[in-house]
Amino acid sequence: MQLFDTHTHLDAPQFDEDREQVIARALEAGVTKMINIGFNRETIPTTIKLAETYDYIYAAVGWHPVDAIDMKDGDLEWIASLCSHPKVVAIGEIGLDYYWDTSPKEVQQEVLRKQIGLARELGMPICIHNRDAHEDVVRILREEKANEVGGVMHSFSGSWETAKMCLDLGFHLSFGGPITFKNARVPKEVLEKTPLDRLLIETDSPYLTPHPFRGKRNESGYVRLVAEAAAEIKGIDLQELAEITYANALVRFGIV
Repeated sequence: MQLFDTHTHLDAPQFDEDREQVIARALEAGVTKMINIGFNRETIPTTIKLAETYDYIYAAVGWHPVDAIDMKDGDLEWIASLCSHPKVVAIGEIGLDYYWDTSPKEVQQEVLRKQIGLARELGMPICIHNRDAHEDVVRILREEKANEVGGVMHSFSGSWETAKMCLDLGFHLSFGGPITFKNARVPKEVLEKTPLDRLLIETDSPYLTPHPFRGKRNESGYVRLVAEAAAEIKGIDLQELAEITYANALVRFGIV
């Protein structure tokens, strides 16, 4: 069985003491490919370094909405230059975050629009972060013609109505630890209705740790727990779920 963790932060300081062991445990759990996310001036270089160090780790680079206030014109050019790197497979994570009050909404929206434009220019898929901003995210994706490149709605948390709009724009929906939570009714219902050919799985480690490790540090190896929960929700066996989501990720990110 092969599993693909489509969203992880293995360069996070939470892994400074045992990063190699965490990666080794992921491989032991059947995780043969991972996409590490570089989302600001600090994490983009460390993400590229990880992707260059490990054959099975790929990179996404972009500017997170929480850090939008810090983005300069030169940073967009920097991201553009990195997109020619053979291990960079997406622009992200980008989007809107109305939960953390660190960057004004209008600044977040401008930074998102610029990065969608860059993705269209380069023909790169995008990875969308959306927290408490469903209406504005969908509106901007439509207005900026994000359907021309498509991408992934990372750690999808919206309603089925929002999900349908994202699917109509050609996006995949990615699910993580919350689908293992007993009280997470909406994500489970959305996953159940999501077409299998648009389904991806992730950890967002070290965050959003699945049951039974909730409250502790997440790891890429725990994507197997996400896969098990997703398979149960979809009513298929784990092997089939793993094969489908692995193939979906290869196609979505253009990995040969």
